This record gives sequence, structure tokens and C-alpha cells, in this order.
Amino acid sequence: MKLEALLVSTGVVALAEIGDKTQLLAFLLAARFKKPVPIILGILAATVVNHGLAGALGAWITASVSPEILRWVLGLSFIGMAIWTLIPDKIEEEETRIGKRFGVFGATLVTFFLAEMGDKTQIATIAMAAHYSTPVMVVIGTTLGMLIADVPAVFVGDKLAAKIPMRLVHSIAAAIFALLGLATLFGAGAKLGF
Repeated sequence: MKLEALLVSTGVVALAEIGDKTQLLAFLLAARFKKPVPIILGILAATVVNHGLAGALGAWITASVSPEILRWVLGLSFIGMAIWTLIPDKIEEEETRIGKRFGVFGATLVTFFLAEMGDKTQIATIAMAAHYSTPVMVVIGTTLGMLIADVPAVFVGDKLAAKIPMRLVHSIAAAIFALLGLATLFGAGAKLGF
């Protein structure tokens, strides 16, 4: 169960993150600052804090909501994330202006944290933490997923983005979210303890 939570959360977030605004932000910060180490450390720190809070919220939801209601909320949330994953993200200019005030690490930390607030990967972290009841493993997995998608963006930038079939990747991530949603709604995981 813990390994499944880790693997699913890593895979889903890595796929969902491709073409996401935070990956676009990684491209932009890398092009602007040309300092990969502080950018990667900023991504890591922002993701751990943001997804840690999301995992804690998921754990609280699991403890506070009845299993039947939780099943419906999570199932519909996963299906909603499937739809949301198919909608392309754009970077907001104000998120990129912060860099001039805080240096490379600080700019990355602040802009990534803000960009992730209410983003589909943060919502996915909440839902998966509630679904799997192992928030620490989910947060580790979602953080790994963010790094898998965003670290290459820092190093190869737009060259890689032009070669990735974004529509296909988003479709695969959406299908995984939809399957998780349907499985949750139909109680497919009840025998396995989730």
C-alpha cells in the first residue's frame, strides 16, 4: 500500500506536470538566470512545503469525513482533475517578476510555491493523501514527480518542450486520474483498504 501510494503519486504528478505552468516557470527561470542548482533547490523546497501542507490537509480530511462521503468526494475530485489536466496552463507575469527581489533561489521558492497554490498537482496531492491514508509517502511521491518533470526543464529548456507530445502526455495523465476516480467511486479499492 505504501509503495503503491509512492509510485502512483510519483507517476501521476510527473505526467500531470508536463506542460503545467510550474514546468513552464522552470523553463523561464532557467532561461533568465542560467543557474540550475539554486533553481532546482528552490523547486524542491517549494514543493516540499506546498505538498506537505496538501498532504496534511488530505490526512485531516481522511480523519474528519466519513468513508462513504470521502469515497464520493475523492472519486469526483479525481475525475475533475482528469478534466483539468486536459486544459493547458499559462504562466502569469507577476510570478516571474519576483526574481529581481529575492535572488535565484528565493525567486524560485516564492514563485513555485505561489504557482502551486490551488494547482492541479496540489489538489492531486490532497486527494491522493486522503485516498491512500499515507500522506508522507504521497508527499514524497508528488515531490519526486515534480522533480522528474521540472529538473529536465531547468537543464534543457525549450529544446525538450518542443519534442514532447504534450497532448498525449496530458491525455495519459487524465486517463490515470479518471481511472482512479472511477475505481474510487465504484469501491474497487475497498478490498485493498482504500
